[in-house]
Amino acid sequence: MPEQNVGDQYPTWVGLVYVFNLIVGTGALTLPAVFSRAGWALGLSVILVLAFISFITVTFVIEAMASANAIVTWRHIQHRKRVLRTVGESGPSNSDSEDTPLVASLSTSPDRLDMTCRYYVIQDKIEMGQMASIFFNRFGITLFYLCFAIYLYGDLSIYGAAVAKSIADVACTYLPKNLTCNDTIPDTELCWEGPAFNRLDAYRIFLTMFVLLLGPFVFFNVQKTKYLQLLTSVMRWLAFTIMIVYALKNLFVHGARGDPPVASLAGIPSLFGAGVYSFMCHHSLPALVAPIANKSKLNRFLALDYTLIALFYLLLALTGIFAFERLDDLYTLDFGPRGLGDCSKSDNIFMLLMEYFLALFPVFTLSTSFPIIAITLRNNLQSLFLKEDTFYTLCLQKLVFPILAVVPPYLIAMTTKDLSILVGITGSYAGAGIQYLIPTFLVYYARKKTNKVIGLGVINKFASPFSGRCWLTFVVALSETKYAGCL
Repeated sequence: MPEQNVGDQYPTWVGLVYVFNLIVGTGALTLPAVFSRAGWALGLSVILVLAFISFITVTFVIEAMASANAIVTWRHIQHRKRVLRTVGESGPSNSDSEDTPLVASLSTSPDRLDMTCRYYVIQDKIEMGQMASIFFNRFGITLFYLCFAIYLYGDLSIYGAAVAKSIADVACTYLPKNLTCNDTIPDTELCWEGPAFNRLDAYRIFLTMFVLLLGPFVFFNVQKTKYLQLLTSVMRWLAFTIMIVYALKNLFVHGARGDPPVASLAGIPSLFGAGVYSFMCHHSLPALVAPIANKSKLNRFLALDYTLIALFYLLLALTGIFAFERLDDLYTLDFGPRGLGDCSKSDNIFMLLMEYFLALFPVFTLSTSFPIIAITLRNNLQSLFLKEDTFYTLCLQKLVFPILAVVPPYLIAMTTKDLSILVGITGSYAGAGIQYLIPTFLVYYARKKTNKVIGLGVINKFASPFSGRCWLTFVVALSETKYAGCL
């Protein structure tokens, strides 16, 4: 079994920074708007609850990763034994099968400790799709890939809409005379004074250009580089820091301009969807956790990570809803030149550059992720519809599935530019499936399989602290409530 390359490993704090950067992304930019609709007290409570539930299911994924490694190690050992017996070099004559546990008793022994260290480790990067193939039946695997594909479709639609909306908001310079700085410019208004294009036309033009420019990458294999990740991380942190500081400055200088309600039940569906989407990292955990060198206190550090992220979200949202009288669905557009004339543009060159940087921030960061997400979707569609050991035409593999990965999100983004709707639907349905249901069922079936194959006496040191059956029931019940509340 291949081991994690030592040169590819990194300290625990680096892995947690990667997890932080992965979680804090586009979803955070939609939180202030949904906070203002749901109310500051309700928003605060919901975010804290969703952060806690998301952390619970993260620990489920970590436990399932260790269980999958244990099963893979067990199978490798059994295969090696069969090979040795075949060539006449086997040791014991009796063979172990997958129905024969390694340790049946619960007594503490050196052998038991040795098997714990040998089996329940996280050294191989086993993706969630691989875990699903280990612990689920064929029907469960199909549901997994279907849920994952729907989530990625929503993700790509959000990326396309956010980028096109940001560019159109900056590029459209025409200001109707009867509107003030605090009014929302309708999509039917002209984008430029000369050409007869309205703002919706401009949005669709920029969306088309964006897809035509980055869509072709789905026909190839594109890998993220460390330097690209570093660049986007620096830009992300610079943008979020500027937004928080700018909002705090407005609060101190001008006082509270926003007047959000304490609680509004009408805003719960969009708040839940945005909250689930904002805490999503489960689908990428194996790639981020496996290279961590020291995983002895992994759950504790992840708890710290989630606490910091929840506090960061609350700081971003609460400062925004009170600092601004009106909030856009994409928070960055509340800082940039929004085509409202001189009333929104600063005479200071530094402030003007900052406004343009914030307004175009989604363009810089999401453009680098769009090809990666599209390629991931293409691969998952192939896994869902194509069977192994079956010959398929080159046209089907190289042309049909890349088109299926790019065209539907493009059509969805062409239909609506409302990010609150896109994020709400993606987070409430497919996002809830990936973040709540899949980890819960993964850990449930992982426990059943490892108890059967490896035995009850070998302890999983990466077991979730929420190991009781009641926690599994709680998460599933919460998912059902969420689905019912969003219908």
